[in-house]
Amino acid sequence: MAERPGTGTLYVVATPIGNLSDVSLRALETLRAAPLVAAEDTRLTRRLWARHGIDTPLVSYHARSGPGRRDQLLDHLASGADLALVTDAGTPLVSDPGAELVAEWAARGGRIVPIPGPSAVLAALVAAGLPAARWGFEGFLPRRGRERRERLARIATDDRTTVLFEAPGRTAATLADLAAACGADRPAAVCRELTKLHEEIRRGTLGELAAALAEVPVRGEVTLVVAGAPAAAAPLPPLGEGRAEVAALVAQGMSRSAAAREVAGRTGLPRRELFDQQEDTA
Repeated sequence: MAERPGTGTLYVVATPIGNLSDVSLRALETLRAAPLVAAEDTRLTRRLWARHGIDTPLVSYHARSGPGRRDQLLDHLASGADLALVTDAGTPLVSDPGAELVAEWAARGGRIVPIPGPSAVLAALVAAGLPAARWGFEGFLPRRGRERRERLARIATDDRTTVLFEAPGRTAATLADLAAACGADRPAAVCRELTKLHEEIRRGTLGELAAALAEVPVRGEVTLVVAGAPAAAAPLPPLGEGRAEVAALVAQGMSRSAAAREVAGRTGLPRRELFDQQEDTA
């Protein structure tokens, strides 16, 4: 749907996840210029306001606001006025409220502008020491039941690195469940209080981390990073087939040594076994 002219712009603004200096110049410019900012918790957002001298009016918009507040914000945008959306920390909509507002404004053809910035997901991913080229984000796992088991099973078989959020009081139990699903030797990292004074990143296997945190519970905001499932080794072809390929190459004029080396490199079969001229009917 084409954007509707004459209506306001909804700015989705990333704010610091801990250190209040981690805000972009563009974010500050946007928050100062907007006539209104919708914030998950206005008390927390006012700390950012005080730190950077922002005086833009705030209105609360959180998971329990209900459709009435959403409609007020949509009416504000429809009148032609801009609106900035922020969450308590990081990028709105990433395990935070705002999805319904953005989706509805997009459905109406409204203009939506992302102002990128801090993200606990990316901060944990790049600090975990695990592969970061391909990854998936699971947010918070369901606390119990079939849905939780199914999500754990999907993580166990996913060959991408997985990033999750968890409450500190449930971190040890979630690590234990991940160890049971993925295997205790799966590499992982527990990233705590990212960008804050007591930032800590623990690396190890799921089994080691689960045991350590069961003894000393973790505190603060927690992001978990779990390595992807290792690639399954392809089964080796029967040795007899490999020797038949060697024989065919020899018949074409290749030396047995060269033929055995070529077939071994392609199939993974032992070169010495392929070189052996003994018939193998297995």
